[in-house]
Amino acid sequence: MSEVTYEQGHLPRLTAKQKAELKALAKMPDDTIDYSDIPPLTDEQLANAVRGRFYKPIKEHVTVRLDSDVLRWLKASGKGYQGRLRAILRNAMLKSLHQGE
Repeated sequence: MSEVTYEQGHLPRLTAKQKAELKALAKMPDDTIDYSDIPPLTDEQLANAVRGRFYKPIKEHVTVRLDSDVLRWLKASGKGYQGRLRAILRNAMLKSLHQGE
């Protein structure tokens, strides 16, 4: 069997047959899926599972006005101050979301 690779953004268009197959699969109830060729996860695998490991949020370009002392503090730690700012904001967001539960 030969291997076929595609670059992201350069995938061939789906044929009418492929689209019909995908529609049929989407309508198929989950209980009709045959999992017999997939071994069940062990307790160890489940214990080591990590949610969102490959999650990569989409970044948007924005302009934000910061107090100069805050910006100096962020930049004082060296390169990566924008990433640190994102981490601080994300932690605050997650904390706020969890408090609302």
